[in-house]
Amino acid sequence: MEPRGLMGGFYRISEWIMRLSVINVLWLICSIPFVLLAFVGVFPGNAAALDEAAYLDHVKTTLIFMAIVAPFTLFPATAAMFAVARKWVMGETDVPLFKTYFRGYKENYLQSMIGGFFYAILFAIMIVDFIVYRDQYSLISYIFIALLLLLVISLFNFFSMLVHYHMKTFQLLKNAILITIGRPIRSFSSAVMSGAVIYISTRFTFLIPFFMGSIIAYLSFWNFYMIYQKLQEQAEKARLAQEAQEVEFAELTDGDSSSSNK
Repeated sequence: MEPRGLMGGFYRISEWIMRLSVINVLWLICSIPFVLLAFVGVFPGNAAALDEAAYLDHVKTTLIFMAIVAPFTLFPATAAMFAVARKWVMGETDVPLFKTYFRGYKENYLQSMIGGFFYAILFAIMIVDFIVYRDQYSLISYIFIALLLLLVISLFNFFSMLVHYHMKTFQLLKNAILITIGRPIRSFSSAVMSGAVIYISTRFTFLIPFFMGSIIAYLSFWNFYMIYQKLQEQAEKARLAQEAQEVEFAELTDGDSSSSNK
């Protein structure tokens, strides 16, 4: 029996700490090649001996390898994390963590890998272009930052739709972009919440290995689920309105038939 009152509150908090940390650690473990490349890219072993141009070349090379590795490691691991987040948001908070995570990893591996190639190429191109143009054209650099943010939010929507719908990969990619553009308020709120989590995690770095990814996944899917429920409500209203029109038409037809018979 779950304790109540103050102790019950502490118990529920500790449960959520455990859930979030376990999934975040699993996510990092399954993304180890990508994580190591990212670490080497930011902190090269001979950083002191590199000038700015050499460092930028090192970063560009690392980004290329990260773009190659990400679809096979990071994206399937993230899809699995979103599969668990979906369960939590929909009220299934007591699901077995390891079983649910690796089931999501297996079931969504192929589609997340294919979608990962699409996003990895776009991310690599945009980041390299941003590095190249940031000191030359300040306006273009801001445009690249805005596009990167939109791409990140559409990626979150892609993962959310991947674990929630049964669609072909191209449909998932297309709908993720359309939802991102078509729901600007939700997209903005996802960007703000994710940015806040990342900012806090950089201030308190112990959050990165235990909570950062899983919290972002939870908040992103929650935001997507709000969009999904709104769309469901609109579809239900449209269906009821259509049924009402059909009933009204049938009554008018019956009335006309009765008048003709008389």
